[in-house]
Amino acid sequence: MTELPLIGEAVAVAAEPRLAGARIGVVTFPGTLDDRDAARAVRLAGGTAVELWHADTELGDVDAVVIPGGFSYGDYLRAGAIARFAPLMSKIIDAANSEAKLPVLGICNGFQILTESHLLPGSMIKNDHLKFMCRDQVLRVENSNTAWTLDYQAGQEITVPLKNQDGQYIADEKTLDALEAEGRVVFRYVGFNPNGSRRDIAGISNAAGNVVGLMPHPEHAVEAGFGPESLDGIGGSDTDGLGFFTSVLTKIVGGDK
Repeated sequence: MTELPLIGEAVAVAAEPRLAGARIGVVTFPGTLDDRDAARAVRLAGGTAVELWHADTELGDVDAVVIPGGFSYGDYLRAGAIARFAPLMSKIIDAANSEAKLPVLGICNGFQILTESHLLPGSMIKNDHLKFMCRDQVLRVENSNTAWTLDYQAGQEITVPLKNQDGQYIADEKTLDALEAEGRVVFRYVGFNPNGSRRDIAGISNAAGNVVGLMPHPEHAVEAGFGPESLDGIGGSDTDGLGFFTSVLTKIVGGDK
C-alpha cells in the first residue's frame, strides 16, 4: 500500500526498528472499508503492512493477519457469511489452526467473518435496537495474554470507536459459560452496551489466544490528536487502539510482555 504521511505533526509512538521486519497481512474483500486504516495502524506501530486480496490462493510471507471492518459482499445473506468462502479464508483458517498458530485479528465485519468461519464461536446478529450505532466506546480488557493484547493490562479500560448494525454477539449459555471459564472473553463493554451483546461481550479469542475478534475499531484510535478521548473520566487516550498492533508485533519478534 502507498505510504501516507502522518496527519499534521501528531505522532502515535516512536516505533522500534526491530519491529519493521514483522509483516502483517491486511485482507480486502469487495465492500471492505477499513483496510487502509488497519494498514496505517500497522505502520504506526512499526510493522510492515502487506496487501492481501480475498481471491488470493496463498497467504505469502506474512507473520499475522488482520481482517478489517466494512461490509464484505454488502453483508448480503448474513454479515460475513459470503466472505467466509473466499479462497484466502481457507488459507487463513488452516494457518490459524496450525502448529504455528498464525495470529489473526478480526475487527467488526472481520469478527463476523471469524464466527462464520468457525475460528471463533457464537454469531453476530442485528443490534437489539435495530439501528446503526456509531460512538466512542469504553472497553475493559479482560484478557491481556492473547497475541493481540500483550501490551495491555487485565482490567485496563480503553476507549475506541464503534460503528455497527449487526454487532450483537450471541451464543448459547453453554458456550458463554465456557468462554467465561476459559478466560476467552477478551473485551467487555463498560458503562453502556451498544448492541445487546450477551454478557456485555465486545471481543473474544480462540483457546490458543492467537485469534481475536471484536466489534469496536482499534485501528481508528492509533494517532495522537485524532482519536477518541476518555468518556466521562473512563477509558484512556486517543491512541488506546495502538496496543493491538504493538502487541502482535512484539510477539512476532519474540519480545516479552
